[in-house]
Amino acid sequence: MGKGKLIVLEGIDGSGKSAQYRRLCARMEQDKIAYNHIVFPRYDKDSSALIRLYLGGAFGHRPEDVNAYTASAFYAVDRFASYRDDWGAAYENGGLILSDRYTTSNAVHQGSKLPDDELPDFFRWLADLEYNKMGLPEPDLVIYLDVDLETSRRRMRRREEKNHTAADIHEQAEDYLARCLHTADMACEHYGWTRVPWLKDGAERDVDEKNAELYRILRETIGA
Repeated sequence: MGKGKLIVLEGIDGSGKSAQYRRLCARMEQDKIAYNHIVFPRYDKDSSALIRLYLGGAFGHRPEDVNAYTASAFYAVDRFASYRDDWGAAYENGGLILSDRYTTSNAVHQGSKLPDDELPDFFRWLADLEYNKMGLPEPDLVIYLDVDLETSRRRMRRREEKNHTAADIHEQAEDYLARCLHTADMACEHYGWTRVPWLKDGAERDVDEKNAELYRILRETIGA
């Protein structure tokens, strides 16, 4: 049996990614489509220890206190461990994997620390590190939820108030968030990600409408 398919849902904080991911999982289960779901980072696992220290400010209180390449390695190790411990066998035996974040998040969040003229080299280095050197699967499809900056900020603040949670060093730096959006645009062009816009004719799209588009794209990719 050949290798499976890996589909990734990506978006910056406040893009509604987690909610859309849950809806996709529910629809696949309802339609009896067999799949494995993974969410990164895996904060409850030992392999994410350096990520937790980094986001908690142990290595500096600004995202740029840890350079893009070093921070990317923290997240790559967690993905490698998850592949070996969790979903690798299913993928190697033809299974469908649906992932909330992946290497793609390093491209956006860590790439945002670099000037534009260094991003193509970083994007190539990142893909080579994880897909070639570490042997992780390259996604068959990356769907990027394309949200605007003001909506992202508003949704993040609302989430913190609702859940009574404190922002990590990424979420606290609003200029960093704006840079992430710009970097995501460049990553979409470089890697060929599929965009699903948050707005339509200047207005926020209905949650169900967006999810229907996501599900259609997913099913076209897996041939279901």
